[in-house]
Amino acid sequence: MNNSISTSATLERYDFVIAGAGGAGLSLLYYLMESSNLATRSILVIDKSFEKTNDRTWCFWDEGSSAFENLIHHHWDTISIHAKGFNKSLSTAPFTYKMIQGIDFYNAILSKAKSLSNIHFQEATIQDITVLDKYNISKGAKVTWQGGSAIGNHVFSSLLPFQMNQLATAAAYSQSLQNKDTSVKNAPFLWQHFKGRVVQFQQAIFNPSVAKLMDFNVPQQGATAFMYQLPLNEKEALVEYTIFSENVLDISEYDKVLDAYLAKEFPGQPYSIAHEEIGAIPMTQLSLSNYQAPIYAIGALGAAIKASTGYAFQFIQQQCKNIVTQLEQGQVIQSKVHNTRHQFYDAVLLHILLHHKMEGAAIFKRIFAKNKAATVFKFLSNTSSIMEDIQIMRSLPTRIFLPAAIWVLLRRV
Repeated sequence: MNNSISTSATLERYDFVIAGAGGAGLSLLYYLMESSNLATRSILVIDKSFEKTNDRTWCFWDEGSSAFENLIHHHWDTISIHAKGFNKSLSTAPFTYKMIQGIDFYNAILSKAKSLSNIHFQEATIQDITVLDKYNISKGAKVTWQGGSAIGNHVFSSLLPFQMNQLATAAAYSQSLQNKDTSVKNAPFLWQHFKGRVVQFQQAIFNPSVAKLMDFNVPQQGATAFMYQLPLNEKEALVEYTIFSENVLDISEYDKVLDAYLAKEFPGQPYSIAHEEIGAIPMTQLSLSNYQAPIYAIGALGAAIKASTGYAFQFIQQQCKNIVTQLEQGQVIQSKVHNTRHQFYDAVLLHILLHHKMEGAAIFKRIFAKNKAATVFKFLSNTSSIMEDIQIMRSLPTRIFLPAAIWVLLRRV
């Protein structure tokens, strides 16, 4: 089989099968291609379509250079936080806040992969992934699609039971969870759902060096909501309405808030919409996968998303790098990327947001008001020290967070 995209295939065995060519699947493919030990192994990548679109934007804070520095679309060294009666700008040093467009990421990795004869592509919708012999995982797993199947010694799947860029499937998944008796009660589940626009104005109105990370002066929808404003130049910015809540909105509701916000912030300034993106990201510690070796969940399916914020890109990179290192060294694959201490913090915050113990706007306002941006970034990226954790916790009211922490601890016993 050559490395061109095919519509059918005979049953063949590959060292690695990657089910899903989104952010996680292509990240894993990238690190496999970069590995001196694994780069020549046989790899099959399966996705329903390799005709990629600019369906998402990834933002992350980074200290130094990233593996994808050549793909950085824009970066910021200052952020600002806004709430009622509160406006604060903070330097991100020593971090930089960076943006990568989905289409640039997809094209860069796929372009390289398609030039390599050991990497194969199957364009199809996967129907099933099954372990061949649960008592002997060395036999691998079978991946089946309409019209064909293949065996992988290791299979890595990022295929979620819903599509993050389609609100209807996210809403249906929410309803299926609510119809169950145990899952949400034992592991709180919120969506980070959003709609964003890249808007272009005729006049220079933005400061391209300052990212408005959170502007809570928008309708809260009975939950936690903020506007995210990332200037790309003096005339152009990504403006995104983001909400943390149990249910997604009708698309018209996001548009209504975006229209009102742009009219209030930039009165009388005509603009055009260059691009739109919409999606829903799971914020939960609920396991979305029951796969067992030699099938491994990665990305959102593999719990790479930080439950309390929805940030994913850097955690997916860490997860995929760890997996490749384990493969190189012949270790048992452990895809877990969040440590126990920070998972506990996430669980406490999710509990508070889910049960409306404190407004999310008030929580983030306190955190950013009393700490340097770098300290907050370390805390949110799971790289903070115990002392830095204590510093963050001291920013928050004990009367609310202590009972929530006790509740989470008791739930876990």
